[in-house]
Amino acid sequence: MKLNLLAIAIPALLVAAGANASIEVWNKDGNKVDFYGRVKAANNITDRGQKDEGDDTSARLGMSGQTQITDSIVGYGRWEYEADAGKNSDNEVRYAFAGLNFGDLGSFDYGRNDGVLKAITAYTDVLPQFGGDASNNNWNVLSSRTKAVATYRNNNFFGLSDDFSFALQYADNGDNSTTEDSIRGDSREAYGANAQWRIFDTGLTAGGGYAQSTVKGTRHNTWAGGLKYENYDLYLGANYFQSKLKKGSTVHWSNGYQRHRDLKVRGFELVAQYGIDLEVGRLTPSLAYVQHKLKADSMHFNRRNVHYYAPGYNSPMAKYVSLGATYDLNKNFSTIIEYKFNLLDRKDIGAAMNTKTQRGKHENKPGTKDVLGVGLIYQF
Repeated sequence: MKLNLLAIAIPALLVAAGANASIEVWNKDGNKVDFYGRVKAANNITDRGQKDEGDDTSARLGMSGQTQITDSIVGYGRWEYEADAGKNSDNEVRYAFAGLNFGDLGSFDYGRNDGVLKAITAYTDVLPQFGGDASNNNWNVLSSRTKAVATYRNNNFFGLSDDFSFALQYADNGDNSTTEDSIRGDSREAYGANAQWRIFDTGLTAGGGYAQSTVKGTRHNTWAGGLKYENYDLYLGANYFQSKLKKGSTVHWSNGYQRHRDLKVRGFELVAQYGIDLEVGRLTPSLAYVQHKLKADSMHFNRRNVHYYAPGYNSPMAKYVSLGATYDLNKNFSTIIEYKFNLLDRKDIGAAMNTKTQRGKHENKPGTKDVLGVGLIYQF
């Protein structure tokens, strides 16, 4: 009977969501369960077949829960699912993890979760529609959501300071970076850490982190540092990262061999936003600059005792200025608009990576066009 009532009550609560950020569906005897969700109806408009062109509509639904085990131990869990509704509709379990919180001693959880470096790269992952270039890509170790991660977090340095926090993480064959085996495509284990310091009462937070994965002579590491300033109206964020993929092995075949390039990605991101209270809602203009570069050393081939040398290069992967705004009509409904001024040259490696298809007069002119993103968001 109770299960039948829940089956009726939960969908009704999801439809009738009020002004809260989530819906509390259970809170009794030390047990609490919340539901939350978001529907984003958005479109990215450009005159070329770039990677993220077109419909970007999606829906998310998640739940979080906790249970009081003892006076000092709390069990918790989170699950979140997203369904894309565009022409290339995909579904994804974004989060699925469970853990224990030991109060001042910190917390430990395991499952699908954010990589430990995302806490730092997220300082600039706040744009209305675009952004997240450093947070969600396969060039950085443990910077995006990934499977099979065990994470220890302490948010108050063992009860000594609420301004200092740190995290340690180990990915058991779960890292989704370019440390993947080129033959089998298997992801590999990795480990990393971060630390953040809220600098007294200045509104400033400084953070840094490091992550690494090593497999069969291939070493991949990433470090990131960032600063953010926030008060009620003004938000400023900046981060810098460097990721190295060092391939120490040589690939042999029947009539020759190839020595791999060592790859390095460096990038920085800057963002500024200012909130303006209006008679109805709140308007937040946004300005950002993003630049990432890929550098490769020279490559040596030997084919039938004839030696070939490919020169290295240093080419932008992402380079743009973003100008946009978010208009929050209330806590549940927002409109977004963002214009990406694409600064990539047609010869840049990022232009080719940014192109999904080439059409008509745009043949041989890959992803260098500007993009306009617009959308409506309902969330609870």
